[in-house]
Amino acid sequence: TGRSQRKQGANAMKIWLLRHGEAELTARRDADRVLTAYGRQQASEMAAHLRGQPLSTVLCSPYVRARQTADIVLDALGPMSDPLVVPWLVPDEPVQAVVRQLDSLAKGDLLLVSHQPLLGLLGSWLCEGNQAQPLPLGTASLACLEGDFAVAGLMHLVSLQHPQPLGLKR
Repeated sequence: TGRSQRKQGANAMKIWLLRHGEAELTARRDADRVLTAYGRQQASEMAAHLRGQPLSTVLCSPYVRARQTADIVLDALGPMSDPLVVPWLVPDEPVQAVVRQLDSLAKGDLLLVSHQPLLGLLGSWLCEGNQAQPLPLGTASLACLEGDFAVAGLMHLVSLQHPQPLGLKR
């Protein structure tokens, strides 16, 4: 698209969208599902894509699997502050509500650790200005969006990384 070719200004920010790693299929409550061993491996793999990035804030869903993913990533990145656990990064939160929350944060590069369908819809909203084609984020997929503002249609997708499928590890 034309948006992805546009050069960003000096105030460009990055928003990294990280879906949690693979989680157990069942728990008493969906929010209590924990990462599998493979999910922990996926989170570690995605951390490599974030090394050297100047993350100013890490925001995380209150669900256990997202918090575990954020902790694994932050441990791999070295000394950083703990993630900020926020109640509005849950699977079915309206995208516009999340954008309002992001707008209230200080500027800088953000990492959001959350769930589908929220992250896919958020990526589509920020890059395309609609939610018609959500970003395809499997477990532990990592998308990097860049733009001057976190506004509908004004960011562009810089990269989309997916972890190696189970069994294809080197």
